[in-house]
Amino acid sequence: MAHAQVQHGRVDWVDYAKGFCIVMVVMMHSTLGVEKAAGATSWLGAVVEFARPFRMPDFFLISGLFLSRVIERDWRSYLDRKVFHFVYFYALWVTIQFVFRAPGIAAEAGTAGALKEFLLAFIEPFGTLWFIYLLPIFFVVTKPTRGMPPLLIFAIAALLEGLKIHTGWTVIDEFAARFVYFFAGYWLASYVFALARQVQEHPRLAIGGLVIWSFVNGALVAAGVSLMPGVSLFLGGIGALAVVSFSALLAKVRFLDLLRYAGEHSIVVYLAFFLPMAATRTVLLKTAIVPDLGAVSLIVTAVAAVTPLLFYGLVRGTWASFLFRRPNALRLDSRPAYLQPAE
Repeated sequence: MAHAQVQHGRVDWVDYAKGFCIVMVVMMHSTLGVEKAAGATSWLGAVVEFARPFRMPDFFLISGLFLSRVIERDWRSYLDRKVFHFVYFYALWVTIQFVFRAPGIAAEAGTAGALKEFLLAFIEPFGTLWFIYLLPIFFVVTKPTRGMPPLLIFAIAALLEGLKIHTGWTVIDEFAARFVYFFAGYWLASYVFALARQVQEHPRLAIGGLVIWSFVNGALVAAGVSLMPGVSLFLGGIGALAVVSFSALLAKVRFLDLLRYAGEHSIVVYLAFFLPMAATRTVLLKTAIVPDLGAVSLIVTAVAAVTPLLFYGLVRGTWASFLFRRPNALRLDSRPAYLQPAE
């Protein structure tokens, strides 16, 4: 893997890409939450809208990049690493989130209504946690179909994305909309890594390409056609590759190392950003010490993204490490966990 910087089994540009995406996800939730609470829009909302076509496609593409390394493992090992790993964190953190949200739900729907909402969360993903609910489903679907022609699977997945299915059930709708990117990451991983190498070897050409992409993406978003069938797949695909290219450039110059660190621990940020996000939003809006809503959204984003990393540093190696590390007693596979950049 020439020109890819590898540290402790990790590929730097992959962590940069994951860091970029998790920050974009936190920014989206932070900005939309601030705008909803304030009843007004902000300038940061335009950034969120610009990132909408590629924000989740890139996350799923990156998640599929390393699947070929483990897909041939026996089902016991595969399910442990690719399913139960995420099931554990979903069950734990949906419970933690519910503890904070239950009083408000109970006030509106009663205790029985709150309990119903909690149980429903294991069928209909709760709040911000839908990504880690959906990811193991992608892993389970991909393994038994690996003997089928990959072009056929990609074509079916692309068709599902273009159908814009809206049943109201997150798993069905998001599976149809996102599986094509996950499968592309798995199937075309060698080409994605080759692109990253070429970007690092020809940075000026890559920067020029990124400038052109940003204008195309921005123009189609501004025109209101970014979600149209065909257009959304095009923008999701080239946007994901743009993030790969941008991340490869950052890795080459070792710039914004905090972003790389956030990507290395993206699941930590993803699981725990909701509480600092909500608390910071409430404080800033109630005190009105920052009058500009865009600035409020930016501060909320920064606090929500950084706080989980600080908290992780505090609990790592303590009894509370179970919050971010699955205990060995809850593993099917007794072998030591391997370093997996896509997790």
